[in-house]
Amino acid sequence: MALSMEISISISTKSFVGGERSSRLTSSFNSLNSRQRQRQRHRRCVGFPMAAATVERMATIVEEEKTKAVKFTARAVVTVRRKRREDLKETIANQIDAYSDKIVGRSVLLELIGTQIDPKTGGPKTSKRTHLKGWFDKKDLKAEKVVYTADFMVDSTFGEPGAITILNRHQREFYLESIEVQGFPTGTVHFTCDSWVQPNKIQPNKRVFFTNKPYLPSETPLGLRRLREMELMELRGDGKGERKMTDRIYDYDIYNDLGNPDKGTELVRPTIGGAESLPYPRRLRTGRPPTETDESAERRVEYPEPIYIPRDEEFEEKKLEMLADGDVKALLHNLVPLLVSSLSPETNDFKGFHDIDNLFKEGLRLKQALQDYLLEKIPFVTKIQESSEGLLRYDTPHIIRKDKFAWLRDDEFARQSLAGINPVNIERLQAFPPVSKLDPEVYGPPESAIKEEHIIGYLNGMSVQQALENNRLYMLDFHDIYLPFLDKINAQDGRKAYGTRTIFFLTDLGTLKPIAIELSLPPATPNCSRAKRVLTPPTDATNNWLWQLAKAHVCSNDAGVHQLVNHWLRTHACMEPFIVAAHRQLSIMHPIFKLLKPHMRYNLKINSIARQILISGGGVIESGFTPGKYCVEMSSAAYRDLWRFDQEGLPADLIRRGMAVPDQTEPHGLRLLIKDYPYATDGLLLWSAIEKFVQSYVATYYPSSQSILSDTELQSWYAESIQVGHADRKSAPWWPQLTDQSNLVSILTTLIWLASAQHAALNFGQYPLGGYVPNRPPLMRRLVPAESDPEYKNFMADPHRFFLSALPGLTQMTTFMTVIDTLSTHSKDEEYLGERDDNWTGDEEMVKAFQEFAKEVMEAEKEMERRNGDKERRNRCGAGVLPYELMQPSSGPGVTCRGVPNSVTI
Repeated sequence: MALSMEISISISTKSFVGGERSSRLTSSFNSLNSRQRQRQRHRRCVGFPMAAATVERMATIVEEEKTKAVKFTARAVVTVRRKRREDLKETIANQIDAYSDKIVGRSVLLELIGTQIDPKTGGPKTSKRTHLKGWFDKKDLKAEKVVYTADFMVDSTFGEPGAITILNRHQREFYLESIEVQGFPTGTVHFTCDSWVQPNKIQPNKRVFFTNKPYLPSETPLGLRRLREMELMELRGDGKGERKMTDRIYDYDIYNDLGNPDKGTELVRPTIGGAESLPYPRRLRTGRPPTETDESAERRVEYPEPIYIPRDEEFEEKKLEMLADGDVKALLHNLVPLLVSSLSPETNDFKGFHDIDNLFKEGLRLKQALQDYLLEKIPFVTKIQESSEGLLRYDTPHIIRKDKFAWLRDDEFARQSLAGINPVNIERLQAFPPVSKLDPEVYGPPESAIKEEHIIGYLNGMSVQQALENNRLYMLDFHDIYLPFLDKINAQDGRKAYGTRTIFFLTDLGTLKPIAIELSLPPATPNCSRAKRVLTPPTDATNNWLWQLAKAHVCSNDAGVHQLVNHWLRTHACMEPFIVAAHRQLSIMHPIFKLLKPHMRYNLKINSIARQILISGGGVIESGFTPGKYCVEMSSAAYRDLWRFDQEGLPADLIRRGMAVPDQTEPHGLRLLIKDYPYATDGLLLWSAIEKFVQSYVATYYPSSQSILSDTELQSWYAESIQVGHADRKSAPWWPQLTDQSNLVSILTTLIWLASAQHAALNFGQYPLGGYVPNRPPLMRRLVPAESDPEYKNFMADPHRFFLSALPGLTQMTTFMTVIDTLSTHSKDEEYLGERDDNWTGDEEMVKAFQEFAKEVMEAEKEMERRNGDKERRNRCGAGVLPYELMQPSSGPGVTCRGVPNSVTI
């Protein structure tokens, strides 16, 4: 009986199947330890010498059998995501793939790769190649996700799986979402793929996917080291040739594709980046050939034709559906006003505020003849047949839903500097008068024209010095960034601008009030009565209209800096080099890549579209904002003079602007000087949550400074981001050194902050707060008239009409509204801060840490909601006052004026 029991153990190890085999194999090997077996054999053989000898001999056979490799089957469960909508060509191609899979078989081949080295081959241990099963059988399955299987035959010496290779012998690509390998003693092995697998006729090399288990470079198992290096080499490419849409290559280039010289001199634009005079971050390289008329300019690809980005950076289908819906809306909102104004030029200027209001209340009414004309041109548009005259209505922006006239008030003008679309330019005035940093030999005396007598009456009995010492004076200063460009801006048709400064006083209630606005022009401006002009709060009707015009110019300055510097430059363009470098230098197995991955989603795609239609020559930004064709040059100047990575984090930025002072007794290590500063107070909640999670994450993988210094991939990523991605600023002394935990935490927290909360705060309020253009005109067409100006007479005769004529016209306004409506929209596939699939890493400790982070984000949202109901917080609560929700992490789809996606998704 004892003999039969031992033999049964040996036989059973050869007959296991799948997961049951793995389980029984483990239990058989561990069921009896050697000491127990020796005691059993001794008891059984006493008094039976022959039997004892036989048993000992069989036991030896059993021990030898146990050391031999035991074959078993592991099963891969493969999830493929199908397109929700296919055109006829795609449907036919997919059917051909399915039938070829049935007839020929073995169309998608897989191979499992172990973490150990095979001593026989010197390479990693591998399974036999197998194929995906069920492609034909599931060809007509109506599901977004389809699950297939494949079986691997391996033996018990294989060890732990570390990677899978896939060869696609179909005619078309497919989207591989994930793979789970079942049947190993260590449990289910997860592969998070999220990648398009190209057919081998396009990419003949096998694709490699690694498990979700993180490894630092020095800790990479021997069986995976070469694969890790080869995968990074493939992603870097060789820097040559034009990229194909199916490529996966990440590389750098300068901004030499914004103009289109082949279409005429009016679309010639300078190359941005690579020159000391026009520095800029690098963009993703496409390798397109040069234009015919300028060898230094890259040939343009006009939207909607796609521009190259690595295949996996493309929008997912839900995002594409949102944009497609937006395109139809944009077609109506752009084309209809354009045709209306071209057929009836007198309709391009608004006759009264009611004309603007009607865009939201009644829509753009069309006469029947014009409606018939439009239906002939755009036959699929039935939306405009909502009335006998035709109608096209815009959604009412949040800013006028609670109080239609709030935008006219000074307190609302000031409040928006703390809780509006651009709450990152307000700064504490630390010296009076303000002083310019521009060259006085070119731009005149540096001192502001605002004098003590202008503001002394608005300081609640304080002197200017007392107000400064008590932190009661604040400023919006757009003087230096605009003044060098004003001659060129104002020489353009229909564009007028100043370099503005606005002084605010902090009241006892914690709100701001504007007390002086300075309007500056270059000192050599011809036919200008005053190069510098100061206006103060009005006391009569005439000055009230002049004050409103001055505030509109401040808002126009603010809108340009917001879009060109704070939004585009800081959260889009400056992030791109870090993302490109991450793909080139950090393996997908690297824990830092896993940390950053959700915060890099869609950035490269969005930026590529921006180069096509937003910041391009003649694009939306040039057409809709006052700087016009000099928009990107102004952005370049800000990158040269203002941008500093070490001050991009929220605490450092608040301290730099004088809005806070360091104070270790406060929860966030600083004390805000305006306690009710909604952007800052809410932002600090999210910053702290991000920082705490990053600290925990970094401490797990980097116990010492030496571990950071010795991480070759991490050091290469950061060095390349600076030396290549930000080559024009690489010599700046302020770059943080990647030498210890503290600096690494700061760098990573800053990047995550910029991609998530900072971008959300600057982006998703654009239509809700800026869609009513008189509140925040992106473009001004007239200067503020002085008594000696020829226009002053017209202004005095009809100030209301003059004010409207200074704003954008119908086509400019509606085009701008349409664009910011799209930019403010959340898609259905949005992934918000604190949201992530649990399989993002195989490190269970970090999964739990992320879950704690998600809870902290939810608690922050509850605190923000509480604050919005606090009547003492007058900058976010009060009659007609909009609550501040731009930092609230969650949101539904659409234009919601809230929601913090993980990344720059629009």
